[in-house]
Amino acid sequence: MVLSASFDTCRVFVDLEPRSGAWNMAVDEMLLDQAVRQGHLSLRWYRWNEPTVSLGYFQEAGAIAASAQLRGLPVVRRISGGGAIVHDRELTYSCAVPAGHPLAAEPRALYTQIHERIVAVLAEWGVAARLRGSVLAERQNEFMCFGRGDDFDVVIGDHKILGSSQRRRKGAVLQHGSLVLRRSPCAPQFPGLWDLALEANEPVDRARKLAEQLADRVARLLSARTVDAALAATEIATAQRLARERFGEDATPRGFRPVGG
Repeated sequence: MVLSASFDTCRVFVDLEPRSGAWNMAVDEMLLDQAVRQGHLSLRWYRWNEPTVSLGYFQEAGAIAASAQLRGLPVVRRISGGGAIVHDRELTYSCAVPAGHPLAAEPRALYTQIHERIVAVLAEWGVAARLRGSVLAERQNEFMCFGRGDDFDVVIGDHKILGSSQRRRKGAVLQHGSLVLRRSPCAPQFPGLWDLALEANEPVDRARKLAEQLADRVARLLSARTVDAALAATEIATAQRLARERFGEDATPRGFRPVGG
């Protein structure tokens, strides 16, 4: 049951200190739970501390063992659907949108409008990205997400650089997605933003600037009122528990600083 509707304000987390897959997925699930139980609206941008495979919720893990590129990588299972992703040289986002928010009612609208905001920011960086605009039906069963083709994918030319997936729970929705910056050695068939449109050796500070600009633009889509946020001590404890229960990870990432109680 929703305890308090607070989606008039969007909490924005930009935490680009690389974190483990278990931690990242635990925090996303926690934010969805807050959207369900408390009506909280959240947006998060983050990174990964090592190449990690995330499986879609309904995917079998057997294909990983058969792939020389993927075999031996850490694996987590997302609570959202879709194809597997190698999270490596990318910016990842998630948003948790409570029931009652206008964009929670229509899944396609949330995909499309967030992706359109990202395309607009990339245009300001001189990048000619666009929504694909058509479904590649013959590729919908590909194991890897970036081998598939949805009409709301963000592409440069024919190359998909951003894909997203959702999980809906009691009217609330978690949407998260990956913006590939550079091709990963573990998935070299999927080039990224730096490979296709910007300098190949973009410095980290430019990635942070891009993330902050994307966070601002997407947050203003979700709410007219936004606030920069950090995880509170109680939220860190909840994420710790989820990471331990779901993935067997028992430690809070080094460098995390709780805010408040």
